[in-house]
Amino acid sequence: MEIFEQLESEVRSYCRSFPTVFAYGRGHLLQDESGRDYIDFFAGAGALNYGHNHPTLKKKLLSYIADDRVTHSLDMATEAKRDFLKTFQRLILEPRGMEYKVMFPGPTGTNAVEAALKIARTVTGRTNVLAFTNAFHGMTLGSLAVTGNAGKREGAGVALGNVTRMPFHGYMGSELDTIDLLEQHLTDTSSGIDPPAALILETVQAEGGVNVATMPWLRRLGKLLKRFEILLVIDDIQVGCGRTGSFFSFEAAGLEPDIICLSKSLSGYGLPFAATLLKPELDQWEPGKHNGTFRGHNLAFLTATAALECFWTDDTLSKDVTRRGRLIRSRLQELADLHGGVVRGRGMIQGVEFPDVDLAREVSREAFERGVVVETAGRQDEVLKILPALTIPDAALEEGLAIVAECVDEVMTAGASQSGKRGDLT
Repeated sequence: MEIFEQLESEVRSYCRSFPTVFAYGRGHLLQDESGRDYIDFFAGAGALNYGHNHPTLKKKLLSYIADDRVTHSLDMATEAKRDFLKTFQRLILEPRGMEYKVMFPGPTGTNAVEAALKIARTVTGRTNVLAFTNAFHGMTLGSLAVTGNAGKREGAGVALGNVTRMPFHGYMGSELDTIDLLEQHLTDTSSGIDPPAALILETVQAEGGVNVATMPWLRRLGKLLKRFEILLVIDDIQVGCGRTGSFFSFEAAGLEPDIICLSKSLSGYGLPFAATLLKPELDQWEPGKHNGTFRGHNLAFLTATAALECFWTDDTLSKDVTRRGRLIRSRLQELADLHGGVVRGRGMIQGVEFPDVDLAREVSREAFERGVVVETAGRQDEVLKILPALTIPDAALEEGLAIVAECVDEVMTAGASQSGKRGDLT
């Protein structure tokens, strides 16, 4: 690890939580250079919904490279891009009756968000954007402005404005419907809110602590925005591409977003790839008004097409995600019942929060020692976040969850022991 300490920036983070040198990835497993296997409950922060090095995707990728096909193309037309667009339209958009233009804004999720904010302001002529508490949308300036986490926002080094923050579902407790509060602010001309161009939403706030918006809340929000002619931008970067069961996380609520941001598992292989979907009437870009060198990442086009063909020709994966999601929730609920925690999530993004804010971090460390990679989320990393590949075998999922349960028991026992020793000293 010496070279990383010597040369790599102090900004690195995940390698501090999982201090080993990884060498291989296969399906739901990671393997370090010493040959030790780890069950991966992290899945590249949601970029590996189909696991590491899926064989079908890998075969197509290797063949494409071996044939000297185009890798880099800016936004020029290529066969790989054409195949992706046709397949995305056939398997994702048309079956759902969705009509969108597809924009390739650059390779990462924050590129997709920046493009969404930019076009929303351009089309409406308004500058203000509504965003929610605990939201996370990326690390570039526009995305940081709509992100809630103070620690991440501090990294901007400049003022982050043109955003009005509103409370997400449940933020004010169970007694207050936060849609009522939003409606009051929009209705009252003395509320001080400038007319918004758009509202940006995660249906499940992944990094914010696995906070889930209910379907009735989402439906009320959608109707409210239409009433005030505010564009709805849905950030489906982490919880799209099947993470909640359906391809898009908002499908069950019947929402019709004006703009959709996708990335992470869109490529299906962990390759950088992002897309911003726009209602046709919003596609008012002039050529070159938003560009970038790596918009034409043809290897990602290729694997994304293969992933769609492999997993989205029927509802098999969606059903598996729903079933495995119930299994995860059941095991986490058992832990929560034993230790006073709260479980929340949808599909195969689930989290458990314990009364002790340090517990999740300690469990994550202990799990890593026992061969499970699992991360934390929330404002204080207080939520243990389960985010495995959607394709993980049931036996491996059960094994990983059992190890996590053992780790919770171990950490809780150790904590009680330390408290007892402190009591003896007093």
